[in-house]
Amino acid sequence: MTDSTTTRVDQSRPSIARVYDYLLGGKDNYAVDREIGDFFIKDLPGSVAIAFANRQALIRAVGHIAVDGVRQFIDFGSGLPTADNVHQVAQRRDPGARVVYVDNDPIVLAHGRALLATDDNTTVITADLREPEEIFAHPEVRRLIDFDQPVGLVFSAILHHLNDDERPADLVRWWVDRVPAGSEVYISHFQSGHNEETRLAEQKLQGSFGRGRWRNDDEILALFGDLEVLAPGLELCTLWRPAPGPGEDVTKIGVDIRELTVWEQLISCALARKS
Repeated sequence: MTDSTTTRVDQSRPSIARVYDYLLGGKDNYAVDREIGDFFIKDLPGSVAIAFANRQALIRAVGHIAVDGVRQFIDFGSGLPTADNVHQVAQRRDPGARVVYVDNDPIVLAHGRALLATDDNTTVITADLREPEEIFAHPEVRRLIDFDQPVGLVFSAILHHLNDDERPADLVRWWVDRVPAGSEVYISHFQSGHNEETRLAEQKLQGSFGRGRWRNDDEILALFGDLEVLAPGLELCTLWRPAPGPGEDVTKIGVDIRELTVWEQLISCALARKS
């Protein structure tokens, strides 16, 4: 991390990307981030399973999108680099796959640049998810993404950080309108469990970040608009297309939903295609 980046980071305010980093065992976080992470670790024991279930589903989703022939991806709210990032999964299928990571945390930019210094087909930009025109016009996006060819749009565990008045479905539709047929959209999202665990977790996120909305199945599916949602539809991340990928934990493959923890039942995902 460069000094110029460090001076732009407000260490008094928590970052979604850095809290996720902490929950996944990373070291790129500050005390304010760890305070939120420790609430989930200590006060809601077992809740870290949400982050791990989401990550494993993302790895599988990118693999499936790549198998379907998509060779370029935009990962919105990408967070800090960890094991099996989107570009690594996609490039196992096609070494020429191109990926743009988008996040509003400058630390993500610094670490992403270091990770991708020798990869001309992958980049990271600092931008706000809620300003799609800025992202679309960014020189790095224009360099890597050909919007005349199918694009994989990845919204992994990010849209639940937008309130209803920020119109997340309209945001997804904005991007869908700019990609051609054959493009695919992946969304994972906190799913309301109508229980005490959901209430406490949602309350903590809203209190810490001033935003956040856990949605039910119908509300999550509505984010896809009129896209064709591919089989098996909206499913718990742990159970979604459970064929294991390289190095993936297979202990939950084929389990009954009743065997999952309450936390594993609080995040769902789906993949859709533009016809």
